[in-house]
Amino acid sequence: MRPMREQLTVRGLIIGALGSVIITTSSVYVALKLGALPWPVFFVALFSLFALKLLGNTNINEVNVTHTAMSAGSMVAGGLAFSIPAICMLYPDSMPSLGTIMLCAVAGVLLGLVFTLFMRKRFIEDNDLAYPIGHGAAEMLQASDEGGHAAASLFGAMGVSALFAVLRDVFGAIPVMLFSKVRIPGVSFGVYCSLMTIGMGFMIGVVSVGVWFLGALIGNLGIMIGGVAAGLWDVESASAIKSSLGIGVMIGSGLGIVIKAVVGIIKDGRGNRGGNPDVKSFRAWRWAPIAVALAAAVCAFALHLGIVVSVLIVGLSWILVSVAAQSVGQSGVSPMEVFGIIALQVIQLVCHTTGVPALLIVAVVAVACGLTGDVMNDFKAGHMLGTDPRAQWVSEVVGACIGAVVASIAVFALISAYGPTAFGGEGQFVAAQASAVASMVGGIPNLPAFIVGVVVGAVLYLMGAPVLMLGLGIYLPFYLSLTAAIGAVVRVVCDHLPFDAVKGDSGMVIASGLLGGESIVGVILALVAVISGVAG
Repeated sequence: MRPMREQLTVRGLIIGALGSVIITTSSVYVALKLGALPWPVFFVALFSLFALKLLGNTNINEVNVTHTAMSAGSMVAGGLAFSIPAICMLYPDSMPSLGTIMLCAVAGVLLGLVFTLFMRKRFIEDNDLAYPIGHGAAEMLQASDEGGHAAASLFGAMGVSALFAVLRDVFGAIPVMLFSKVRIPGVSFGVYCSLMTIGMGFMIGVVSVGVWFLGALIGNLGIMIGGVAAGLWDVESASAIKSSLGIGVMIGSGLGIVIKAVVGIIKDGRGNRGGNPDVKSFRAWRWAPIAVALAAAVCAFALHLGIVVSVLIVGLSWILVSVAAQSVGQSGVSPMEVFGIIALQVIQLVCHTTGVPALLIVAVVAVACGLTGDVMNDFKAGHMLGTDPRAQWVSEVVGACIGAVVASIAVFALISAYGPTAFGGEGQFVAAQASAVASMVGGIPNLPAFIVGVVVGAVLYLMGAPVLMLGLGIYLPFYLSLTAAIGAVVRVVCDHLPFDAVKGDSGMVIASGLLGGESIVGVILALVAVISGVAG
């Protein structure tokens, strides 16, 4: 193993910090716009490799530590984006301040960092879980270490995507939607002119997007068009059934993940009771209790949730972070907002917590569980590459803290720029996960459809089906599903072309660039709108 000073470097932390700002802001936009958030590990690994190679005299462990800092803020952004907009939907006159959003992020980051540290050795070394995202990132770094062609492709695609977004959103030279004049009651038909959405469909792949599009057909062709035409219900009732069923399937798939992960943890506990958390190598006992106490104090006093609720948040976060770590290790999936909802519902059995405070609970736990997925993926990649976990963890702290600040500002800026009506349903930002959170707090539009969705989602997930994508397809506007499907078709075509530059990993790099360029432009435009409003 290389000396720690060759892995954790000042230049690496600077690059990681700057990259964290970019990745975090773009992740907020992607999460709200598409109702999904891909893991950023591949993107940031190439970014770090390219940047450090330009500076010269680097090594794969320095790259690994640098991209660890760079990716941390993305899942913090997801935790906030999947929860805070629910306040817009339910309580538009009680919008949280920037300070409140930032306190939720800080509390979640503290809990995620502390609890993840205690389970690194168990899940990464003792149980040797797969962590497919972290494993893939390590493999990619090893393969890309010798050349910078992939990085050049990535930044070229980012530039094209950013220019496309500027031409569309600033100058109006490109229409936002194609075929939008096709009118179908209750169905948002069209093709979204978005390289980001096409890139997302390309990255997700044919099978998952196929399930996504199947959900769209069920929700729109089946419930909205077929059900109304057959006289089973009117358009308004069909819309309630469609959204409730989609949300139910998403929640059900999350419950399936929880059930599967808990069963795995119980089995592991029987076979390996030692546990032996990775504490001494980090001397965690010196600061971990302080960090947990600080997180509890933030929840109790700064967020005004009370002492009992705050203690429950800490205890439930420990359990749910463990489940999230197991879930990501086994499947690569972490439905952070579902974990937040579960925490809220358990707390509501003990304390009568409603309104905005209930949604703040979801935000704290979602941030903690989201960050867990990123931390554990990075630790897996580091373990494969022989990186010192202490160097990675310091880098993770830097990236997560920056992410907490940047994600809070980005979420607040988007809410301030577009207003509360822009989130959910047919708004500019579909915010699918936040809509699920809002439905669980504010009531389900159609309870029977929701129950059916939960049962179907849980059962199908336990049977091994990618059912979360089915729920997204049922819930999301049809134009997004159709555009993502086009991206998947493009991938099939590219894989059969006689050009290596668009096949396999090379195609994934280009798709990542398309995703990043447009999303970064979107957040910049929102920030400009806020600044212009203040100046005016």
